[in-house]
Amino acid sequence: MDIELGIREVSEQTGLSIDTLRWYEREGLIPLVQRTGTGRRSYPPGALRFIRLVQALRRTGMPVADVRHFIELGGGELANHPERMALLERQCAAIELRLVELQDDLAVVRAKIEQYRGLIARGLDCEDELPRDLLEQISADPRLAGTIPAPLS
Repeated sequence: MDIELGIREVSEQTGLSIDTLRWYEREGLIPLVQRTGTGRRSYPPGALRFIRLVQALRRTGMPVADVRHFIELGGGELANHPERMALLERQCAAIELRLVELQDDLAVVRAKIEQYRGLIARGLDCEDELPRDLLEQISADPRLAGTIPAPLS
């Protein structure tokens, strides 16, 4: 027998705050919430998987309106599957693009860390004017393009 979960248990299992869960419910993003006779929220076990999907969609930048539309298309309607699939595929493509951007950004930050370590190893402050040989090395590194200011005239 499946056990219904209260809002605190759902919060603990998803990492979402109770206020966020209530907001998701008000916004129509969690349609599976029932109420007990005393008015307490009661979540069926399947709600956790659904909440995790909503959480992933929101965390990866899907607008609330699109998440709501995805949910409205649900309910087992076979005719809606292509549109739901299209929403998920668009979000997947957006996530993949963002991952590429984040990898590029990570490379820039790591290169900057390497630069700072080199400066510190030379006994220089990270804000000091850089020696010419180091400026040439940094300028030659495409990951650091645009990270050093132009010399003041």
